[in-house]
Amino acid sequence: MQSHTHAQSHTEIQKPLHTQHLIEFGSSMSMSVLDAETVDLVVTSPPYPMIEMWDNAFRAGNEQLAEALDAGEGQTAFELMHQELDKVWAECARVLRPGAFLCINIGDATRTVGKNFRLYSNHARITSSCVALGFQALPLILWRKQTNAPNKFMGSGMLPAGAYITLEHEYILVFRKGGKRAFGPEDAVRRRHSAFFWEERNQWFSDIWDFKGARQLLTANDARSRSAAYPFELANRIINMYSLQGDTVLDPFLGTGTTTAAAIVNARNSVGYELLKDLEPFIHESVQAAHKQCRQLVRNRLRAHEQFVAEIEQRREKPLGHTNTNYGFRVMTTQETELQLLELEELQQEAAGRYRAVHKPAPRADDVNSFEPESV
Repeated sequence: MQSHTHAQSHTEIQKPLHTQHLIEFGSSMSMSVLDAETVDLVVTSPPYPMIEMWDNAFRAGNEQLAEALDAGEGQTAFELMHQELDKVWAECARVLRPGAFLCINIGDATRTVGKNFRLYSNHARITSSCVALGFQALPLILWRKQTNAPNKFMGSGMLPAGAYITLEHEYILVFRKGGKRAFGPEDAVRRRHSAFFWEERNQWFSDIWDFKGARQLLTANDARSRSAAYPFELANRIINMYSLQGDTVLDPFLGTGTTTAAAIVNARNSVGYELLKDLEPFIHESVQAAHKQCRQLVRNRLRAHEQFVAEIEQRREKPLGHTNTNYGFRVMTTQETELQLLELEELQQEAAGRYRAVHKPAPRADDVNSFEPESV
């Protein structure tokens, strides 16, 4: 996806808006389909160093790493794994525009290598690497993952100095390439349309996320478990927080396509790199699920806002002071008055790994008129 794909996104929003979605199968250590400074946001979750399910992926490209693991040299293996990821972060630095964001979902690891049990701090190592590349580290998010395990503790239980604290959270690291993104006059309409609701801001920009009851586009299965796909809600929030409608979103570790699905739902262009060709049918399934559920997801946001307005106005016993010009409902701030959500009018697979979407303004949630978008 060269820079001409992004050209339309830096003009005033057209109605309808067209987006393109590209899936490349190969290593993201060299993302040759992307020109320098053509991407507005990276959202990704890489293989987690020192988590055994990803050992083979790391071993395949580094003979020294395999030797270190086999010899019980945990710290050496940890560093060699991260040196592989460093190559991808360097490519992200190349393709991101100045002021654009890099958001990485990563968990730390606990592991016994040889006879030594310890923590391997993946989030700290990635932060050091990205700062060295010139990224600005911004406040991070703790994603508190849900677990149903009845015996979650590690170690010998109730005896002092014999048990270990459990890891029940992951990190969403937030980096920016340089200073604040500069928005020109041609971005003004697009930026106002891409606003989020005041109440969404308060939830999304909290430093702790808890996805209890988070919506998923696909049901769980073995392949998705092996890919360790993050929830749709995670990519959905980040895309809305750090990009505009018509921007380009990149995922260098695409997995089963959650980021592509979230980009389609939110009217962003997308590029995804995935090393495993075997995941292609699951990526297509994610795209299909996004296509089928986009309208409902958009309607849910609108309904949730109208419910928020009703509740807060009842508490305050007076109406909010601003009105959204596209929907006619009241909003908390002037920055929400031109907010406009888009829904899919058409989604077509143009070739293997290439999709084209057409987006149009979404009506109010209670609008009885509906349409069935063309199927992929």
